[in-house]
Amino acid sequence: MLMRTDPFRELDRLAQQVLGTAARPAAMPLDAWQEDQEFVVAFDLPGVKLDSLNLDVERNVLTVRAERPEPVGGNTELIASERPRGVFSRQLMLGDTLDTDNVKATYDAGVLTVRIPVAEKAKPRKIEIEAKGAKQQIAA
Repeated sequence: MLMRTDPFRELDRLAQQVLGTAARPAAMPLDAWQEDQEFVVAFDLPGVKLDSLNLDVERNVLTVRAERPEPVGGNTELIASERPRGVFSRQLMLGDTLDTDNVKATYDAGVLTVRIPVAEKAKPRKIEIEAKGAKQQIAA
């Protein structure tokens, strides 16, 4: 029997476990969008309890930490183990146009939704221009 040796196979396997794959990412997957005057981010965290979630904002960096514990006890033999567990963390760089003092978060059905309002200074506003003899307003 002919056996082919691939020295990078174990490295690829290890990288998939640490970094994840397209089908099973190691980091928490997210969706982000702008809705009205808010920036919204939804993180998928199935199997994570609310008390193991931690959400911080420091210097325009939003950090989400979550922990998914081992699903079985000490006297149980695990047959298959494909779901990532342990401590997960994800950081997002936020722009200066967001109001990080008024971040709101909700957790429902394994989805953490974070809402960050657009800062007042970033919203469009009208600027009054005075002309000789008359006043006019134009949009800025």
